[in-house]
Amino acid sequence: PDGRQPPMDTLADIARLVRECTDCPLHQGRTQAVPGEGPDAAELLFIGEGPGVQEDRQGRPFVGPAGGFLEELLQSIGMTRDQVYIANMVKCRPPNNRDPAPGEIAACAKYLERQIELINPRLIVTLGRFSTGRFLPGQAISRVRGRLRTVNGQRIYPIMHPAAGLRRQEMKDAIVDDFQKLAGLLEVLRMEVDPPLAVESPVAEDAAAGNALAENDNDTDAAPGVREVEMDYTETAPAPPEIATDPTPTPATGTTFWGAPAPMPSAAAYAAADVDDDLDPDEESDLPPAPTYDNPPPGQSKLF
Repeated sequence: PDGRQPPMDTLADIARLVRECTDCPLHQGRTQAVPGEGPDAAELLFIGEGPGVQEDRQGRPFVGPAGGFLEELLQSIGMTRDQVYIANMVKCRPPNNRDPAPGEIAACAKYLERQIELINPRLIVTLGRFSTGRFLPGQAISRVRGRLRTVNGQRIYPIMHPAAGLRRQEMKDAIVDDFQKLAGLLEVLRMEVDPPLAVESPVAEDAAAGNALAENDNDTDAAPGVREVEMDYTETAPAPPEIATDPTPTPATGTTFWGAPAPMPSAAAYAAADVDDDLDPDEESDLPPAPTYDNPPPGQSKLF
């Protein structure tokens, strides 16, 4: 009656308010709201888009096929879902799994923001373009995936939505590769020091490579208040497995860190992919990020 916001002092308070929420039209079609679940002091906070049909039925996040893939990914780095907190941008299922509307995201924002404050995770992993857009507005998930960012003091690590990996093998491979870095990232972040910046690549003599490096060095896709850091955690945790390359690459004229082009069956698919970040999570672009020292252009491999 007095118009004051009910208290959200605990995650249980938030869960209760979410289940009672009628702040947007999504509540009209829900079976159950999905507040999120996990330990109060989780080191990792995963943020997805919204509940699907199985989540709507059970009132739990990521319990459908994408959730099964997420659990496999966690197991691959020696973790279980009981060790992480899993939430979504919207807490009720949009009809027919459509994209959540801006007003629906805004209505749920107070719950997610308070969850972040209470959990205070060491690392936030955004799953897909909608949660990534919360911290990096206007940025394509295909460009920022697998690259640690610091946004207003919070460490953000974008990954494609697990649902995307269930439809296309190229996306699944990218998700697996990005996920393998998480254990090492946590080890570095537990030291509570700023991660080291990437080694700055010298200007390539080759014009095309030079343009790509210049674009990356300028960080033209960075939003205001965003600082990008590339992790070097090889001294603190085992590095993820490298993609097999020619053990004796032959240097090519005009190259620096990368060798001559090597056969790569998936390169054609990457080159032909459309950069369209307005697709649903199952159809996100599978383009790799702009070339850096740790991300050679398709068809090329690092010399050292």
